[in-house]
Amino acid sequence: PLTWASSKWNGVVDSSKHIFCNRSLNMKSIVAVGFDMDYTLAQYKPDTFEVLAYQGTVKKLVYNLGYPTDLLQWTFDWKYMIRGLVLDKRRGNVLKMDRHKYVKVAYHGFRELPREERMATYGNTLSREAYDEPDYALIDTLFSLAEAYLFAQLVEYRDSSPSKLPAKEYDFYAQIYKDVRSAVDLCHRDGTLKQAVSLDPGKYIHEDPLLVPMFKMLRDSGRMTFLVTNSLWDYTHVVMNYLCGKTGNEGVPRDDEWLSYFDLVITGSAKPAFFADSNRAPLFEVDIETGMLQNTDNGTPLMQVCDPFGLETQKKKNSQHCRAFQGGGVAHLHKLLAIEAGAQVLYVGDHIYGDILRSKKQLGWRTMLVIPELESELELLKQNLKLQKEFRKFRRKREELEDLLQRAKWKLRLEHQNEEELLTRAKSLQQDRDSIRDLQRQTHKDLHQKFHSVWGQLMKTGYQNSRFAHQVERFACLYTSQVTNLCYYSPDKSFRTTEDFMPHELEFAEF
Repeated sequence: PLTWASSKWNGVVDSSKHIFCNRSLNMKSIVAVGFDMDYTLAQYKPDTFEVLAYQGTVKKLVYNLGYPTDLLQWTFDWKYMIRGLVLDKRRGNVLKMDRHKYVKVAYHGFRELPREERMATYGNTLSREAYDEPDYALIDTLFSLAEAYLFAQLVEYRDSSPSKLPAKEYDFYAQIYKDVRSAVDLCHRDGTLKQAVSLDPGKYIHEDPLLVPMFKMLRDSGRMTFLVTNSLWDYTHVVMNYLCGKTGNEGVPRDDEWLSYFDLVITGSAKPAFFADSNRAPLFEVDIETGMLQNTDNGTPLMQVCDPFGLETQKKKNSQHCRAFQGGGVAHLHKLLAIEAGAQVLYVGDHIYGDILRSKKQLGWRTMLVIPELESELELLKQNLKLQKEFRKFRRKREELEDLLQRAKWKLRLEHQNEEELLTRAKSLQQDRDSIRDLQRQTHKDLHQKFHSVWGQLMKTGYQNSRFAHQVERFACLYTSQVTNLCYYSPDKSFRTTEDFMPHELEFAEF
């Protein structure tokens, strides 16, 4: 594949592969680049993996938690939900809000709340909601989309057939969400999902031929690389082999070569707790040959009673490409890689809270968020430039007409000459304003539906950035559609932000 390090590199990067910058970052200051695995290095196929997760959760609800067998006939529309939504557990609603936490789109199950009902519920209150736990749940990972969809289905089911899903307590919608989460956790604990993926990785995970060139380019530039994942060693070993071209099929057996692309691997990390300074979780070393765990003293191998001089332990350590561990905390990682300052680390992940917020706020690490949906979002933005221009034109025209209409009404109230002329003028302006307002609303609705028929643009809610976009802006130094977009940039590149504008500056900053 053609990358920045290729001899035939032409310097052209497609817009869908751009890396966008919220805070300036000079890669020369980065000594270690870390990666999450699930949904970062390993991009799961929504039409197979998320459907598998959904079906597994439904079965747990029916067979483990006593839900009606009707659920087994349900299907999952994996395109319906998007990231950045918020579940109102008490009311059974799904919300999309802007960066100021104003709810602009709300559904009860799959029924859209009329504006009046939405405003009465979320707008006209004496105090502002924080929209955080325990009453709300954030849909901030791609893996959460299936459980959000199932929650909406169960809300509809409870409303239409209350006798089939009797309330166990007063907050029955909250109980439904709690049961869905319990079912999801059961799927993880019994290995239902990971066993299926391990048997046929190609069915559930996208191949990316640029992963290995990216690792090589970073290591050739002198950077250390590390992997921190919540997945345990056995699953990590299968997935990383697949991503690096070792499918495990006949003729392409799995091996340890993928470890040569890293200086350190930490599995079972229990992020986000891993990033807490107060984390005192024990660190175990993984025996790569057997997968067994060995005790360590903060990363230093403990002498085995059958090897009093530590010769076998040292021989194994010297022969390994890199060391693999399970558990521990960020202090162990800093020690093992000799990291002197948080700003020396760039961490790449997909989870705004589990990967990005904690590592950024608590450690000062530099961060890059992977947003796979961004690729299609950019393409749709490009396709709908004309519609966006029309929308802005109608909005400006509406403001002009409203100013003129208000002026005419003011004069009509205070001046008693030419009343008939002023009244005719006001009526004409009102008709023009109403006509432009209807055009603006219809254009905005058309634009909204071009991106997603229900939720609209991922990064926008109404005229404002969405809450998800606001979080990306606050906590991610960089963001991009795929982790391997790093291949299209120099390992020493200095990423610079675009210029910020206040509304008053935009008067003089038209491009």
